Amino acid sequence: MTCLGLLDFALLTISSMIAVMEPFSTTAIYAALTKSMDSGKKRRIMRWSMTTSFLVLAVFAFTGHLIFRVFGITIPAFQIAGGILLISVAIEMLNPKQSEAASGREDIAIVPLAFPLTSGPGSITAVILLVSRAENLFETSIVPVGILVGVMLSYLAMTFSSGLFKRFGDDGLRVVTALMAIIVLAIAVQFIIDGAAGALRQITSGA
Repeated sequence: MTCLGLLDFALLTISSMIAVMEPFSTTAIYAALTKSMDSGKKRRIMRWSMTTSFLVLAVFAFTGHLIFRVFGITIPAFQIAGGILLISVAIEMLNPKQSEAASGREDIAIVPLAFPLTSGPGSITAVILLVSRAENLFETSIVPVGILVGVMLSYLAMTFSSGLFKRFGDDGLRVVTALMAIIVLAIAVQFIIDGAAGALRQITSGA
């Protein structure tokens, strides 16, 4: 093992986690869902969602293959499940009454902020693949560090989101919420498409 090889793996891990977590997209959705909350509740949601995301990804990084095997779950099925969850979130965001009711709940820290946005099918698949690519203990230990970097970047982006979105005003926030709902819906559909394509490949390869 060379220092250069270790550095290459570290850069691959960190860049992969930032890319699949899409922290700025998650932050925009967080801002739309928490627009009517007080600062204390927002901080609790940030902490709980990011802590949950880190723990979920760390667990799946080292036990993901075993969990999928024990429960007979495939990654495509996981992607489709995540897409269905996101569709329900998008519908809530597009419905003003449901969105207002949702904005008072702290359980949005789990769905959709932790799963399936931050620690969703893409992130879980990435950590499992990264651990499988690690050639030694040093490289394996870098994967949790990459997860932490992605989570902390998401946390920092959420921290500064309130001031940014205050500039839009109520009407602007409604427009942003609607746009975010469309984006969430598109992400959901993409999850389902990817899952269906993966399932089709598994079926045809096993035929």
